[in-house]
Parts: sequence; C-alpha cells; structure tokens
Amino acid sequence: QVQLVESGGGLVQTGGSLRLSCAASGRTFSSYAMGWFRQAPGKERAFVATISGGGDSNAYADSVKGRFTISRDNTKNAVYLQMNSLKREDTAVYYCAAYRGPLRTEIWPYEYWGQGTQVTVSS
Repeated sequence: QVQLVESGGGLVQTGGSLRLSCAASGRTFSSYAMGWFRQAPGKERAFVATISGGGDSNAYADSVKGRFTISRDNTKNAVYLQMNSLKREDTAVYYCAAYRGPLRTEIWPYEYWGQGTQVTVSS
C-alpha cells in the first residue's frame, strides 16, 4: 500500500510559478513510477508528467513541456512538480499517482492516488 499526500497548490497569477509536492508512505518508493495528473472543471483527468522509480527518465504532456519539471527524492519519499510560466489553462486539481513499474503516461496503470491539490491561475 502507498499513501500519497499532495501539497503546494494555490492561487497564482499568469506567468507565475508554483511547486507541488507529493509525500509518499511505504518502504519501496523507488520501485514506483510516479505521475502527476490534473483535472480541470468539466474535463477528464489528464496526464501531466511522469518519472521513473530511479528518477532517470521522465515524460511530459505537450502542453507543459518546457514549463513544468518533475523530480523526485527517494531518500525523502517525495516527488515534485515545478510549474513555471503558468497559464490560465493550467487551472485544475493536480493529483499525484503511483504504480509499481516503468513510467507510463496513461492513467489506468496508476493504482494509488492522492486527494489532489487545487491550482488556480488568474490573469
């Protein structure tokens, strides 16, 4: 079992930055690929970024490439999402997710989810 708790969301102006954190429980954190997903009002949950268990590979949605950076610290059982140059369309609830395996961009493999943290970007 893995429990995930996100933090770091909030209200930010267009062009600003936020750093999301996700704290994970469990002793085998490095065995899990970690992902960030987001869900905007009226839309389906969508992939944002993912990172492999060892942190040596990652992938991003086209909409966030060059602006967002995913990272992890396996000594702290934590994964982060640095979000720069935020746009209004980045407004959503952001979820951290985990599954035991190589990094994947699809939603279905991820079996553990956090409760989400709201990110609101205003102009």
